[in-house]
Amino acid sequence: IWAQKGTENMQIRRESLLHRMRKDFITNKYVYLMLIPVLEFYIVFKLGPMTRMVIAFQDYKPFKGIAGSEFILFENFTTFFNSRDFWRLLRNTLLLSLYGLIFRFPVSILFALMINEIQHSFGKRIVQTVSYMPHFISTVVICGLIRNFVSSEGIVNQIINFFNVARQGENLLGNPVYYRSIHVLSDIWQQTGWDSILYLATLSTIDPEQYEAAYIDGANKLQRIFHVTLPGLVPVITIQFIMWVGFTMTLGYEKNLLLYNPAIYETADVIGTYVYRETLKTGKYSYGTAANLFMSVLSFVLVYAANYVSRKTTDFSLW
Repeated sequence: IWAQKGTENMQIRRESLLHRMRKDFITNKYVYLMLIPVLEFYIVFKLGPMTRMVIAFQDYKPFKGIAGSEFILFENFTTFFNSRDFWRLLRNTLLLSLYGLIFRFPVSILFALMINEIQHSFGKRIVQTVSYMPHFISTVVICGLIRNFVSSEGIVNQIINFFNVARQGENLLGNPVYYRSIHVLSDIWQQTGWDSILYLATLSTIDPEQYEAAYIDGANKLQRIFHVTLPGLVPVITIQFIMWVGFTMTLGYEKNLLLYNPAIYETADVIGTYVYRETLKTGKYSYGTAANLFMSVLSFVLVYAANYVSRKTTDFSLW
């Protein structure tokens, strides 16, 4: 009897869930229709290519196809790991991402806190709009501006020469020492406003009564930020941090591709640009796929580790 009642209750819950889903779909049918292009994008450009990762384990020949190409198992991976450029590529990729995590990630949080403290609503909207604008400029245009700014007669060299008259202007993108600073600083300028949107949205959900209670208790502005604002941001900061770690291996390689040159390969060449360059030059699609698969696996390991640490140290994680 109890088993029969349990089955009946499960059936009722299933029917209730289906009824709610059907009702929700009818009510929000246009919202669901808007999901179709997004799903098509991920199916065609994300899930679809995953079926071709098998060529990483083959000596792939385009004219023979996957079925006619010879399987060589891990030879492509071995070749990549033993190449003289491997450690340089891995170091550059990880360092650029680490510098972005150290500087760009907290800057967007600080910027959101600063905007949140602006009392004049019109001024706040102006600051937000201006800060968002660089994000919508094409990366090609951004890189063109950067090249002009850091050229031997660019504005950056003019400012430096103003304070150091004896110094001769040089193209900063021709010196590997400066590349990482240029990359990270330009990223901060371009993306800080956009990165702060999620934090600003979260700040708007914090109950104003918490600020009032802290004010009555004698907390000053800085204390209210530390004890009310930042605790309210902890969940979204944690999730954003984990997601940032997931993009560690692929973060910003398009900008590298547009800015770098053989003179600064020492600090600017990352795995993504190396794969792009070597695949086009040699036509070794299997080799390039193996390097990309390595990046994907390493990204997964990093995300899993970051999520594990977050789950153990805080109450928030992706899973």
